[in-house]
Amino acid sequence: MKNKKIPLRKCIACQEMKEKKSLIRIVRTPESEIKLDPTGKASGRGAYVCTEVECLEKLQKNKALERSFKMKISNQVYDELLLQLKADKA
Repeated sequence: MKNKKIPLRKCIACQEMKEKKSLIRIVRTPESEIKLDPTGKASGRGAYVCTEVECLEKLQKNKALERSFKMKISNQVYDELLLQLKADKA
Protein backbone atom coordinates (compact mmCIF):
# COMPACT_ATOMS: atom_id res chain seq x y z
CA MET A 1 0.00 0.00 0.00
CA LYS A 2 1.43 3.37 -1.05
CA ASN A 3 1.45 6.44 1.16
CA LYS A 4 -0.14 9.50 -0.38
CA LYS A 5 2.16 12.41 -1.05
CA ILE A 6 1.27 15.43 1.11
CA PRO A 7 1.66 18.73 -0.78
CA LEU A 8 3.85 21.30 0.96
CA ARG A 9 3.84 25.07 0.54
CA LYS A 10 6.04 27.83 1.98
CA CYS A 11 4.57 30.58 4.17
CA ILE A 12 5.73 33.84 2.60
CA ALA A 13 5.95 35.49 6.03
CA CYS A 14 7.96 33.02 8.15
CA GLN A 15 9.46 31.06 5.21
CA GLU A 16 8.55 27.67 6.77
CA MET A 17 7.44 24.72 4.67
CA LYS A 18 4.12 23.35 5.95
CA GLU A 19 1.29 21.16 4.76
CA LYS A 20 -0.88 22.93 2.21
CA LYS A 21 -4.04 22.30 4.27
CA SER A 22 -2.60 24.08 7.31
CA LEU A 23 -1.95 27.32 5.37
CA ILE A 24 -4.28 30.01 4.06
CA ARG A 25 -4.14 30.99 0.40
CA ILE A 26 -4.33 34.67 -0.44
CA VAL A 27 -5.12 35.32 -4.07
CA ARG A 28 -4.80 38.25 -6.46
CA THR A 29 -7.66 37.86 -8.89
CA PRO A 30 -7.33 38.80 -12.58
CA GLU A 31 -9.19 42.02 -11.62
CA SER A 32 -6.31 42.85 -9.17
CA GLU A 33 -8.48 42.25 -6.11
CA ILE A 34 -6.80 40.73 -3.02
CA LYS A 35 -8.83 38.23 -0.98
CA LEU A 36 -8.62 35.04 1.07
CA ASP A 37 -9.21 31.84 -0.84
CA PRO A 38 -10.54 29.20 1.57
CA THR A 39 -11.13 26.66 -1.23
CA GLY A 40 -7.63 27.02 -2.69
CA LYS A 41 -9.10 26.91 -6.18
CA ALA A 42 -9.82 30.56 -7.05
CA SER A 43 -8.25 31.75 -10.27
CA GLY A 44 -5.36 34.16 -9.98
CA ARG A 45 -1.92 34.43 -8.42
CA GLY A 46 -1.77 32.77 -5.01
CA ALA A 47 0.45 33.08 -1.96
CA TYR A 48 0.33 31.02 1.22
CA VAL A 49 0.43 32.29 4.82
CA CYS A 50 0.26 30.56 8.20
CA THR A 51 -2.94 30.85 10.20
CA GLU A 52 -1.10 32.71 12.96
CA VAL A 53 -1.78 36.42 13.54
CA GLU A 54 1.96 36.96 14.03
CA CYS A 55 2.63 35.76 10.47
CA LEU A 56 0.04 38.15 9.07
CA GLU A 57 1.66 41.03 10.99
CA LYS A 58 5.10 39.96 9.74
CA LEU A 59 3.66 39.80 6.23
CA GLN A 60 2.61 43.45 6.45
CA LYS A 61 5.87 44.60 8.06
CA ASN A 62 8.13 42.86 5.51
CA LYS A 63 5.87 43.70 2.53
CA ALA A 64 6.18 40.09 1.39
CA LEU A 65 2.69 40.12 -0.11
CA GLU A 66 3.54 43.17 -2.19
CA ARG A 67 6.62 41.40 -3.55
CA SER A 68 4.66 38.23 -4.32
CA PHE A 69 1.90 40.05 -6.16
CA LYS A 70 4.13 42.81 -7.61
CA MET A 71 1.66 45.55 -6.63
CA LYS A 72 1.07 48.08 -3.85
CA ILE A 73 -1.27 46.80 -1.14
CA SER A 74 -3.11 49.20 1.16
CA ASN A 75 -3.36 48.84 4.94
CA GLN A 76 -7.12 48.40 4.53
CA VAL A 77 -6.54 45.09 2.70
CA TYR A 78 -4.33 43.84 5.55
CA ASP A 79 -7.02 44.84 8.08
CA GLU A 80 -9.68 42.95 6.11
CA LEU A 81 -7.43 39.88 5.89
CA LEU A 82 -6.85 40.02 9.64
CA LEU A 83 -10.58 40.24 10.35
CA GLN A 84 -11.32 37.32 8.02
CA LEU A 85 -8.55 35.26 9.61
CA LYS A 86 -9.92 35.89 13.10
CA ALA A 87 -13.46 35.06 11.94
CA ASP A 88 -12.30 31.80 10.37
CA LYS A 89 -10.51 30.76 13.56
CA ALA A 90 -13.58 31.39 15.74
